[in-house]
Amino acid sequence: MKDGKLLTLAIESSCDETAAAVLLEGRQVLSSIISSQIDIHKLYGGVVPEIASRHHLENVNTVVDQAMTEAGVTMDEVDMIGVTYGPGLVGALLIGLATAKAYAAAADKPLIGVHHIHGHICANFIEHKELEPPFMALVISGGHTNIVEVTGYNECRVLGGTRDDAAGEAYDKVARVLGLGYPGGPLIDKIAGEGNPHAVEFKRVFLEKGSLDFSFSGIKTGVLNYINSEKQAGREINVPDVAASFQEAVLEVIVAKTVGAAIDMKKDKIVLAGGVAANSRLRAMLSEECKKHSIGLYYPSPVLCTDNAAMIGCAAYYKYKAGCRDDLTLDAIPNLKL
Repeated sequence: MKDGKLLTLAIESSCDETAAAVLLEGRQVLSSIISSQIDIHKLYGGVVPEIASRHHLENVNTVVDQAMTEAGVTMDEVDMIGVTYGPGLVGALLIGLATAKAYAAAADKPLIGVHHIHGHICANFIEHKELEPPFMALVISGGHTNIVEVTGYNECRVLGGTRDDAAGEAYDKVARVLGLGYPGGPLIDKIAGEGNPHAVEFKRVFLEKGSLDFSFSGIKTGVLNYINSEKQAGREINVPDVAASFQEAVLEVIVAKTVGAAIDMKKDKIVLAGGVAANSRLRAMLSEECKKHSIGLYYPSPVLCTDNAAMIGCAAYYKYKAGCRDDLTLDAIPNLKL
């Protein structure tokens, strides 16, 4: 407790970022420390789970110490400890979870397990102090593409998800085929700005009528087939054009389904969350469509789009306020459903 307000220490380690944060009353970030492993995993073209776990183990205590020091608080003042327990890489999750349990046991503090996707949605509460449920959320990241109806701070319902690759996975795979490197999302977004989004009309996959699910494996194959056919014909590949055309085909479907869901469910707010939420073209397209239908659009700053502990702390705070507590038997669940 600080100045009569609740303090949350949060830890996030679901993939390749080791993160810790301290929040006051759930929405005020006193510190947020992120130790990224992107440069390490670039060498392999993607995240190597064993390497990620090893670096979490090396970094987690230092990151927590830095967060506490920067916030200027002691463990005695902390009211709860929030931690991601799924979904994610099981080895990576276990490092953060074991650390949170150790602090909770040693300091006799409540432990609050947080769903990683719930955390991404809550990042918007940090950025937009006026935002309150209900609203429609689009969660879009390397492992997830979901349309979620949010009816309360702790209540949400998944209306649609990916049937194969998530959008972020498709971006990574197409970036690899185009020789752009890793991570693919920011690289494609950047180079697509130099290309013609209608140079190649890749198929838009909407699935059956009324479905809010997504499928991106087909467009990934479409890009690969296009590149192979152009090479066989002896024609040079215009990488910016292919990147822009791929991105347009993916985002047109995502935007149409998200805005359509908001209209059908009579929601006047859409919240964007997850790593791909930082995509400039996605933000522009959603903004344009939301204006047409008088729907408010909210999204976090790029630093809150990536995996971070501040968002986990916000989610933990609202679970704590609702009376939720976890004990030391809490386990990592790599495929945890929302």
